Amino acid sequence: MDSGNGRTTGGGSARGVEMSGANGSADPAHPAAPGPDLPGRTRAARRTRRGAGRLRGWGGVAGMALALAVAAGALIPLTGHGGDDAAASVAGPGLAQGVQAKADDCKDPEASLAPSSADGPNIDAIKRRGKLIAGVDQNSFRWGYRNPTTRTLEGFDIDLVKAIAKNILGDENAVIYRAIPTSQRIPALQNGTVDVVVRTMTVNCTRIKQASFSTAYFEAGQQVLAPKASAITGFDDSLKGKRVCVAAGSTAFDALKANPHGADYQDFTVPNQLDCLVRLQQNLVDAIVTDNALAAGQAAQDPAVQLKGSPFTTEYYGAAVKLGNTDLVQRINQVLVDYRGGGATSPWMNAYRKWLAADLPGITGPPAPKYRTG
Repeated sequence: MDSGNGRTTGGGSARGVEMSGANGSADPAHPAAPGPDLPGRTRAARRTRRGAGRLRGWGGVAGMALALAVAAGALIPLTGHGGDDAAASVAGPGLAQGVQAKADDCKDPEASLAPSSADGPNIDAIKRRGKLIAGVDQNSFRWGYRNPTTRTLEGFDIDLVKAIAKNILGDENAVIYRAIPTSQRIPALQNGTVDVVVRTMTVNCTRIKQASFSTAYFEAGQQVLAPKASAITGFDDSLKGKRVCVAAGSTAFDALKANPHGADYQDFTVPNQLDCLVRLQQNLVDAIVTDNALAAGQAAQDPAVQLKGSPFTTEYYGAAVKLGNTDLVQRINQVLVDYRGGGATSPWMNAYRKWLAADLPGITGPPAPKYRTG
């Protein structure tokens, strides 16, 4: 699926605020578009404002500021940031698997094109521009978030973006970052707002008809996040009658739509997954359904909540580009070959130890890539 640290940029208004520069200063010359009309959104916004002083857990204050910044659900461009994290050179262990492609066969949606270092029209356009435009999150702790001290974007996904920029442009900082809500990832690609989305995005049979994906760079699963004292036991009938928050356009939303277990989720659907944590802290919802990879970061921010039950899906994150941008997909897959390579000392493992190991222990390596053979 998909979503803490940042600052309030839009208050509780119905519009986002465009931001530019490493410090995210407001740019009044570029008003953002209105957010999507989601079920329960207006009511949830009113409840959020009323409950702003009742946050639960030490992660609440930062989370509240962040959620207000992204609650509008509008695209927030962020220009190239000047962080000086070491560049990750790209990677991948494990044996690659070949998957025979058929017109209507979607048994392995994460199977992608063979890696290649060749240029093409989309890579040429990036080189002429001199910048890679990347759609990312600035609200997901450990994955893509704005460090409150340095004001730079950091995280596991950000390191991968740097590796792609380094490969194509020779400079890991030659990036224009654009923060996008969960529900706007596909539209941002389709309308050319970004070259690539690296934002905890699950590859599935529906999405491969809307965008082209790299090979998988992380394995996750859907899980329930709830207060430690809650009687909720997981994605089961203990959700009956509960208020469950979920992000629009996420695989968690699809899971609840298919089997809500008696939960009310339609009135608690939000543009960005982090908005759910704020509502949980305010006691406006009883639980969240999201990727366990994201939920683990939220539990690290707020010790009053925890993952419940076990993951009930297996999902793979991929980097997404506009449908048909073959040369860019193949180049990113080559980046990932290098990123995974090197075993315990690979750039992938270094990024995992730096960002994720404390909250998601026990992972010994990235998923093996799958490639289409037909």
